[in-house]
Amino acid sequence: MSEKLRIHGGMRLEGEVAVSGGKNAALAVIPAALLADSPSIIENLPDINDVHVLMDIIRWLGADVEFRDNVMRIDPRPVDKFNPPYDLACKMRASYYLAPVLLGIFQRAQVPLPGGCFIGARPIDQTLKAMRTLGASVDTLGGVLEASVEELIGGDIFLDMPSVGATVNSMLTAVSASGTTCIHNAAKEPHIVDLANFLSSMGAWVKGAGTDVIRIRGGRHLHGANYTIIPDQIETGTLMIAAAATGGDVTITGAIPTHMEALSAKLLEMGVHVQTEDDWIRVRSNGVFRAVNVKTQGYPGYPTDLQQPLSALLTIANGTSIVTETIFENRFRFLDELRKMGANVRVIESSAIISGVDKLVGARVSATDLRAGAAMIIAALMADGVSEIGGVEYILRGYERIDEKLMQLGAKVERIRQEELTRA
Repeated sequence: MSEKLRIHGGMRLEGEVAVSGGKNAALAVIPAALLADSPSIIENLPDINDVHVLMDIIRWLGADVEFRDNVMRIDPRPVDKFNPPYDLACKMRASYYLAPVLLGIFQRAQVPLPGGCFIGARPIDQTLKAMRTLGASVDTLGGVLEASVEELIGGDIFLDMPSVGATVNSMLTAVSASGTTCIHNAAKEPHIVDLANFLSSMGAWVKGAGTDVIRIRGGRHLHGANYTIIPDQIETGTLMIAAAATGGDVTITGAIPTHMEALSAKLLEMGVHVQTEDDWIRVRSNGVFRAVNVKTQGYPGYPTDLQQPLSALLTIANGTSIVTETIFENRFRFLDELRKMGANVRVIESSAIISGVDKLVGARVSATDLRAGAAMIIAALMADGVSEIGGVEYILRGYERIDEKLMQLGAKVERIRQEELTRA
């Protein structure tokens, strides 16, 4: 049964809320645990749909998995299959992180091409190039990534762009390759560093994560490890924007402020108060905002995953903002939904021109993808009246108990089933 979120706008968010573990880090670390010869325990995992799908996939491959209270125990020793099923793999983008892992274990892999949100072309050509560079024979036939190798051998991987997915897959291939691999033009995102730290805790030799060159001496014995996932950068940012949008005063605990510097700088530019300490961020706002220009970039630039939530806030800023999306070309589809709420927005090529309006009004809207869902929540929180947001399944892929967290801060949010809407 499909669900919607019903949000009564105009409620000021206030109080303290803890951020969950990082979705993107979790989806890279869980497959990496299969490379060990003993169990791993991974803590602070977000209890979200993508994690459950990935858990189902690695169980299907044979792993013994337990997941309770945000802690997952993975025993990879029983894994005996290299070909996860299409009906599971197609539910998420990160399923293709299993390809280099299975290639390392079995010298072959058959993994359906990734699914996930429709936010534009997300080609895997850089991943294929990386695996070929280290000696694998790779092809995509009938929607399946097929790879085989006699022996993976380290080498120099030159990525055409600092792709997060290609960097993760290059790292996961390189740890199984004999010799040294250098990944050039690597992505620098926090979850890349988290994956490197997890691999190191398993016994891998990984240096340079967080810079544009990562060096890995592969072929080392890998053992299970106990590891704690970093907090979710994008959930942190979404909560920061929501606090600002409602003229609120919210302290987000368990965060890493240095991961949020690009967003914090934009909020400060808009007139929002942002205060940070080692592991918390406090956001205060009077609900009046200056227009700003934003251009998405790889880390440490402004993250594409926070473009849509910030764009929602900019719809009520004083003046005209220009938001330029350089990563995914379909990340402006959600603007049609914001127009239903009274936003004044137009798109010219890769930029959205957002002219601030006095207020948004509640409406029936839909989440077109995961981060668009977060944008619609923010729009609904600051709108006059009641909004109903469809496509909740997108939102649940990446945000743990987001409705409960917002209610904890004073929002009026209901999760309702479609049958209840029909009766209403």
